[in-house]
Amino acid sequence: MRSILTLAAALLFASPSFAQRIEVTIPAGRPLTGHLILVISKQGSPEPRMQLQETYTSAQAFGVDVTSLPPNQPIVIDDKTIGYPRKSLTDLDPGDYTVQAVFNVYEQFHLASGKTVWLPPDKGEGQHWNLKPGNPYNAPVKLYIDPKSNQTLKLTLDKVIPPTAGTDRDPAFIAAHDPGAKWLKYMRFRSEKLSKFWGRDMYLGAWVLLPEGFDAHPDAHYPLIVYQDHFHPGFAAPVAFDTTPPAAGKHNPRSSAGYKFFQDWTSGRLPRVILIYVQSANPYYDDSYDVDSANVGPYGSAINEELIPAIEKKYRGIGQGWARATFGGSTGGWESIATQVFYPDQYNGTYTACPDPVDFHAYQNVDIYNDPNAFFRHGDFGAVPIAADRKPDGSIIADTGDEYRYEYVLGTHGRSTEQWDIWQAVFSPAGPDGYPKDVIDPITGTIDKSTVAYWHDHYDLTAILQRDWTTLGPKLEGKLHLAVGDGDTYFLNNAVHLLQSTLDDTRNPHSDATFQYGPGMPHCYTGGPTEYTMEENRDTWAQRVIPQMVEHMLKTAPSGADTKSWRY
Repeated sequence: MRSILTLAAALLFASPSFAQRIEVTIPAGRPLTGHLILVISKQGSPEPRMQLQETYTSAQAFGVDVTSLPPNQPIVIDDKTIGYPRKSLTDLDPGDYTVQAVFNVYEQFHLASGKTVWLPPDKGEGQHWNLKPGNPYNAPVKLYIDPKSNQTLKLTLDKVIPPTAGTDRDPAFIAAHDPGAKWLKYMRFRSEKLSKFWGRDMYLGAWVLLPEGFDAHPDAHYPLIVYQDHFHPGFAAPVAFDTTPPAAGKHNPRSSAGYKFFQDWTSGRLPRVILIYVQSANPYYDDSYDVDSANVGPYGSAINEELIPAIEKKYRGIGQGWARATFGGSTGGWESIATQVFYPDQYNGTYTACPDPVDFHAYQNVDIYNDPNAFFRHGDFGAVPIAADRKPDGSIIADTGDEYRYEYVLGTHGRSTEQWDIWQAVFSPAGPDGYPKDVIDPITGTIDKSTVAYWHDHYDLTAILQRDWTTLGPKLEGKLHLAVGDGDTYFLNNAVHLLQSTLDDTRNPHSDATFQYGPGMPHCYTGGPTEYTMEENRDTWAQRVIPQMVEHMLKTAPSGADTKSWRY
């Protein structure tokens, strides 16, 4: 980390006022556009910028949009600034706090649509405002805050988050130093489709795990399996590829799982396939959802029509739909089933776990078709907040309204780079200003039914399967396999049940999709033998599903297909 100026934190008497002010100055050499996030915590560790979350245990935050801010002009937080979890600076209790601010720098994007938008580009960190290289911030400082004071607190953001290049958060650096480099390759791929959409060079990343014997069998061509997940700098599908056994006497289940995966991959216990993991961080989130979107761009086309063919060409993939499959959980779960549905001829199976909402009647806990408001359900005399997150025992830890406020504090116009905002960015049409059109008002919770209609037609997977079953049904036979915990942290099991109900009613053909539910299991349940724990099944997920994928490929391979060169 490099320092620009020393942090200034002082109490200065200001003009008479009934609410405390906080002024934040950024000693930049040019005007800045972006979003200030000020974090106030009662805890000294970790740094306050790492303590924000969507649940009730979050630190306090305030957010301010800034446009063309002149150098050294202060940004003001006062009683009118929107906060989370408490709504205003005046709602804080007097006391000593640890305070830190980060300025999320935006850049201008000139879109192919003709619109110009200001967004936070991914800088290799995986779209995290509190880790983004180039963002100014200050070291945590202790301050006494009294909302009724007429004094002004001042902060100066005198540090800048350093680049990831050459660190253990840099995929290229990781690849160059990975002891498994014989099998594990990294590719940075410029997408023509994405670059045209965004008006600048845009890249995808891909980790490619090659089968044992790849170099010794130059005439072999291999099936390809895509693992879907959030951004990770290194390979994780869904565990690391660890060539070194865990240290003796140290119990590290994840490290042990990574080493076991390495052993199974290189010993011949697993089918010889190419396994890839794609990185698609973008200006709205750490992942693209792997579909074409009016706001995020043509990531579905870029991945399936540009990147994957390039990988198959370079690493001798078979390059045919019968010889591809996909799996993933959570965001990756939605991506895996959406990929299979939107590209039914290009993939021959998905193993989908705990997917993001596959039916918008259960958009987490909101029915966007029938609920007028996403934050409360109203009776004649009472109202109840709509829950968003829960513990496995059913205890509620976050409401939908609070989560929307959390994201609004992190960024307006859908720029929080968090969960509700990326769903909106992916699923919504672009609004008149070039930003995603709101499906839910972030302050009031009112649901825009015209936007809902667009979501229904383009991205509600259950609705799409129901509408297009005559065409899709025959192409999806034997390909859909889902698992979810019935205690899913985000209520995602509800949408999976609705999907199953719809598929159970199909005819010509009757769907043969399989579903496994884990009683009481939270988010990231991947199915598997019930005699093993959720964690044990998660850590052996690849070993469980890859043989099933390959078995199905061999059963459905067309006449004359290469089913032998890779089975040595």
